[in-house]
Amino acid sequence: MGGVAVGSATAALTIVQAWGLSLALGEIFETHTLGVLSVVVPTLIAAFAGKAVLAWLNQWLAQRASAAVKSRLRRDVLAARLADPVRPEPSTASLVTLLTQGLDALDGYYSRYLPQLVLAVTVPLIIGVAILTADFTSAFIVAATLPLIPVFMALVGWTTEARTRKRWRVQTRLAGHFADLVAGLPTLQVFGRARAQAEGLRRSEAAHRRETMATLRVSFLSALILELLASLSVAIVAVAIGFRVVFHELDLTTAFFVLILAPEVYLPVRQVGVHYHDAADGMAAAESAFAIIEGAEARTDGAAGRPAPVTSSTVESIEPSSPGRPDARPSRAPLPQQPDEPPALLRVTGLTVRYPGSDVPVLEDIDLEVRTGELTVITGTTGVGKTTLLHALMGFVTTEAGSFRLDGTETDAAARRARIAWVAQSPGMVNGSIADNVRLGAPEATDDDVRRCLRLAGGAGLDPGRGVGDDGEGLSAGERRRVAVARAVLRVTRGDADLLVLDEPTAGLDAATESALLDALSGLDVSIVSVSHRPAVIARADRVVRLG
Repeated sequence: MGGVAVGSATAALTIVQAWGLSLALGEIFETHTLGVLSVVVPTLIAAFAGKAVLAWLNQWLAQRASAAVKSRLRRDVLAARLADPVRPEPSTASLVTLLTQGLDALDGYYSRYLPQLVLAVTVPLIIGVAILTADFTSAFIVAATLPLIPVFMALVGWTTEARTRKRWRVQTRLAGHFADLVAGLPTLQVFGRARAQAEGLRRSEAAHRRETMATLRVSFLSALILELLASLSVAIVAVAIGFRVVFHELDLTTAFFVLILAPEVYLPVRQVGVHYHDAADGMAAAESAFAIIEGAEARTDGAAGRPAPVTSSTVESIEPSSPGRPDARPSRAPLPQQPDEPPALLRVTGLTVRYPGSDVPVLEDIDLEVRTGELTVITGTTGVGKTTLLHALMGFVTTEAGSFRLDGTETDAAARRARIAWVAQSPGMVNGSIADNVRLGAPEATDDDVRRCLRLAGGAGLDPGRGVGDDGEGLSAGERRRVAVARAVLRVTRGDADLLVLDEPTAGLDAATESALLDALSGLDVSIVSVSHRPAVIARADRVVRLG
């Protein structure tokens, strides 16, 4: 509504401006006196000042709208990404490009293109009515030629849209290539392949340059076409008015009035095409943002209400006859509880997970039981779905069927995560110190708490004040796992979690460190679910679940 009001007021002031100029010119030519200027000049000054204020107000409204939309889109994209954190696409580099440079391009859409689109509707309509009241013939010519500009603008716009989308894909690919190259540079340097990657980077850069120049060529050519159409249309009006003035069919004041207003009818429509190129990058980025948001919603909605497949479980549980000896006969999980066994803390029933676009489920009709204070180890061949099972437990992936019960009560993902301390296969790290990363488990933890948890996680030799770069830069794979385990242990020891979920916690650790970590975990008196291939971890398990 604000844009329509500003556009209408702008059109009204344009008419006042044209009236003042035409009246002054007509009077001067007819009477050869300047007396009319005493009235016209203040009117023109007021009209120019009013249009300047309206232009500022239009930009202010547009910038506010742009900031609000960009903020909302960024929140929605991050919420969609957090709802599906293990989704491989888009990559981190692509996501950063989208949320920064990509969505910033929406300024062109909201500050230039959208306000101009409103002006293109209101200004020609109001000024066209003013021309119609002054001269029907000129109004007819304007009405006949004005639609040509949107027609050619649409043809140019389709070409620009295709070019811009292609350039956005190339730009995203270049950003991802560069980020992956920087992340893998130490490995490439070790194997002597760092210089060889320069050629690939040059090719990506050249492709980005070609697409950018092609988009600019289309932009310049479209501006030329639109200017040519508008100029020819105004010329037709001017020629018709000139002949009619010569033959005394039109007075001079009306002729000046129509001639001044005629370009103002075409200008807003022509500027829409010009500013469309400013908005094209932003719209391409917005489409990518909506694809992420709608994709997350579709995965959530699509999983609801599906019937569970009627198939047999592929899980076998092995109940050790004694601690550290998984030599009993396998049977279908979960097994009946024996009188001397601890109660079940977590029970998973009929779990089925299918990734989008796949006809075959990763996990199908899986049952799992975790008892209080026990170490349950999930093992199996690579790719069988062990990590997916943990992701389903954490609520990182959408389940097609199945239920999760904690202490006998069915819970959602948020309620489960509130009681779980999680260590991923590739733990996330933030820029700061080791202590900062450990305190993510409990921000109010003291320095003594941090040191104690590092010691329990096998990281007694790690200095809590040691710096950590983005994504754990400066830490080895084993050190990252020890910091992540310490973070989870901190959460457990402070009573914020009673279930520890670990994905390959001892990978990258030597035998002595692994044994010390397992000893520390066993002394926590907490239920543990761990994915592992390591014989030492499996030997310590109270319960082993093999996926096959």
